[in-house]
Amino acid sequence: MTATHHPQSDSVANIAPRDKAEILAQALPYIRKFHGKTIVIKYGGNAMTDPELQADFAEDVVLLKLVGLNPVVVHGGGPQIDSALNKIGKKGQFIQGMRVTDEETMEVVEWVLAGEVQQDIVGLINAAGGKAVGLTGRDGGLIRARKLKLLDLEDPTKVHDVGQVGEIESIDPSVVKALQDDQFIPVISPIGFGVKNESYNINADLVASKLAQVLKAEKLMLLTNIKGVLNKQGELLTDLTARDIDDLIADGTISGGMIPKIEGAIDAAKSGVHAVHIVDGRVPHAMLLEILTESAYGTMIRSH
Repeated sequence: MTATHHPQSDSVANIAPRDKAEILAQALPYIRKFHGKTIVIKYGGNAMTDPELQADFAEDVVLLKLVGLNPVVVHGGGPQIDSALNKIGKKGQFIQGMRVTDEETMEVVEWVLAGEVQQDIVGLINAAGGKAVGLTGRDGGLIRARKLKLLDLEDPTKVHDVGQVGEIESIDPSVVKALQDDQFIPVISPIGFGVKNESYNINADLVASKLAQVLKAEKLMLLTNIKGVLNKQGELLTDLTARDIDDLIADGTISGGMIPKIEGAIDAAKSGVHAVHIVDGRVPHAMLLEILTESAYGTMIRSH
């Protein structure tokens, strides 16, 4: 057997074959339970920029496909967009956390997300033995969008113009379903299009959440740079319902930057996606461990 691209850590190499078989057998109930089910994965953060974690992610996606699950990847790319804008001497401007996207910025967003980032991910998955296909919201009329009206936090009568930032009008998942049924792994850039064929930059968490709802996915996995949802003592809360989350926001346990991260997750959990996982993308193979073992590598939000 040839060696994998990165040397096996001693901890894995020293496991006796019988123990390895036991570990694999423990995954069987999960494989059986989720066979044929769709899993939407939002890929971002450290998992996306660290080469070893990139390789782990690609292996996880391919393994999930090979054991009969249907992974669909939606990716972000904030840091990559920033560095591309810096190269052309353009300074990113933000209003209430939203990137102001004029026409020039939108062009950069498109070639970074739909070109560089998407093709990197497609290449990684293919190198790991999968068959990935890159899509944007234009392909197959996947994501129709309209201009986002950003209301001022202080004065809701005031609307900020953030340019070509979009909100989702509708998702037509037929192209994704056709690819899934044919053993392909869709990799989707969060770019939508409007009635005049104009492009819109859309928040990747929202695209993943909405896509999970439309595909009636079993799970939505959000790979992030945090352990998951923590209580006020800083301990990981591994199992929550959508109602628990509402309570945690009300009492201030979840606040600030965590709220937008989790809004899509709550929305998906309330709209029929059985479980939403906020997973620590800094942990090697976190996604596989979260889906195919008893262990918790993040927070699971159940629909009820």
